[in-house]
Formats: sequence, structure tokens, C-alpha cells
Amino acid sequence: MRILVTGGAGFIGSHLIDRLIADGHEILCLDNFYTGNKDNIVKWLDNPYFELIRHDITEPIRLEVDQIYHLACPASPVHYQYNPVKTVKTNVMGTLNMLGLAKRVKARFFLASTSEVYGDPEVHPQTEEYRGSVNPIGIRSCYDEGKRIAETLAFDYYRQNKVDIRVVRIFNTYGPRMLENDGRVVSNFIVQALRGEPLTVYGDGSQTRSFCYVSDLVEGFIRLMNSDYVGPVNLGNPDEYTILELAEAVQNLINPEAKIKFEPLPSDDPRRRRPDITKAKTLLNWEPTVPLQQGLKLTVEDFRNRINKEKKASVS
Repeated sequence: MRILVTGGAGFIGSHLIDRLIADGHEILCLDNFYTGNKDNIVKWLDNPYFELIRHDITEPIRLEVDQIYHLACPASPVHYQYNPVKTVKTNVMGTLNMLGLAKRVKARFFLASTSEVYGDPEVHPQTEEYRGSVNPIGIRSCYDEGKRIAETLAFDYYRQNKVDIRVVRIFNTYGPRMLENDGRVVSNFIVQALRGEPLTVYGDGSQTRSFCYVSDLVEGFIRLMNSDYVGPVNLGNPDEYTILELAEAVQNLINPEAKIKFEPLPSDDPRRRRPDITKAKTLLNWEPTVPLQQGLKLTVEDFRNRINKEKKASVS
């Protein structure tokens, strides 16, 4: 098939492209390189089945494709809060443009939504039926509400225009190629430990998250895209860890001597997050297979290589 991946040079998008090319598809990668990185896709640039288009999806584009994986949007608070208006535009205008494209060329449309649609949840763990507790005027709402409206648009196109949609809600994902400066907890801890800095824990570290390794997530994407279920479907790892437990796991892997320092909790930071993945298990026969320790090792290795390269470059 001819498949479009928006945000294809990003962390998750590039892993998805690796997998789709390995499966024999022809790939169009669309990215404006706001948080994407050419290093993530450089190995495919000479491949005749891969095409890179530098484009901002807030502007329309005409293409012929069979499937659209719509991943384009900064996903870490540091980046989506840097330019919140742009984040909203990407979620609203970008999603509208991609749904319009899917409608015109009769492509199946996959929306990468987020567990952030649940906000600071009052129900635990979160099922797809839970409608969320989101602050519409907070500093995170450009992303949270942006993704909520993206889901609304997808389902309206599905009902009104018969666009064939699939909607996934992604919980915390980690792995190689995460941005070093993305402000997410896994990359923060790893980079701090590798640089010999104290690990920053916000609040008392008792807030929880679940961490899914990127290859598991990509497997779930492909299963949902090629299933008959519209969604939304939670994809994430139901193992729940406190932030302090994660800090200690990274500390033990990299530098047991590293200190942990505590900072005040940012506003609207969810206290707990854990997916109920019953639907993914029963409808897609999917569940995560990579345990946290193993995934962290692979991620640390990737970060170590990149940081060493940086050091060499700055010395030379």
C-alpha cells in the first residue's frame, strides 16, 4: 500500500515508518521538522519506496494514498506549550486537512490521540468510555483540548462523510529517538543521569504513570489500522509506576550515586495515569511485551550514543 505518515520524522512516526517499510509498503513521510529529526529517517532517503515531503499540515496538500497515519503534533509539554496557538492549529486545522484528504482519496484515516484527553482522571484505571476531566483554559489545554477536538472531527467525518477512521489513545511511550530536550520524564531522567546531574522529580514523586515501549505501541497501531474496529482504543502499558520508582530505576541503570532533587509540581499535572487495555486485548489481541527494565536499557543505550557524539563534536 501507499501510506502517508504525518509527523513521520518524529520519535514514534519514524519507528512506525521502519516497520511499514519492513512490511513492504510505499511510504510518504510528511514533517515540518518542528520536533521531527532528519536523523530518524536518514537511512530511508535513498530508498525508492520512501519519499520525504517537508510540509506543515496546517496548510492543505494533495496526495494519492491508501492509508493515512496522522501523528503530526508536538507531544511533550515543553514543545506544545512553547507555541500553544500553533499546537491548537496543528490539532484542528491539521486534522481537518488530513480528514479532507482521506475523504477525497477514500483513504483509511488513523488518528493518534492521547491519554491526555482524560485530563487529571477521576476514574482509575481509564477506560475508553471515561469522558475525562480537562481544564479548557490551562497551560496544557492547547494539547489536551486540541486532541479532544481532533477526535470530534474524526468521528464527525466518519458519521457525516463515511470516512473510514481509526482512533487510538496513546499513553506514555518511551524508547530510542526520544528528543533529549522534550521535558518528558523518561528522557529527563536519562539525560540528567548521563550528564551526572541530579534527577528532578516534581512534587513528592508519588504521582503515577505507565510506560509503554515504542515497538509495542507501533504493533498496536498496525493492528488497529488493519482491524475493523473504529475505536477509540487505549494503547499503553497497564503496569503503573510512581515517578520516584522510575527515577530510582534510571539511577540504578546509569549512576547509582546520582542525587534526586524535588521541585514543585507544574499546574494541571495529572496525579495518576494507567490505561485499561481490555479493548486492545480482546479486539486486537494486543498487549505490551517489553518490560520496563529491558526497554529502559535500550533507551539509555541510544541516549548514551547521542550524548557521546555531542561531546565529541563539541571537543573537535
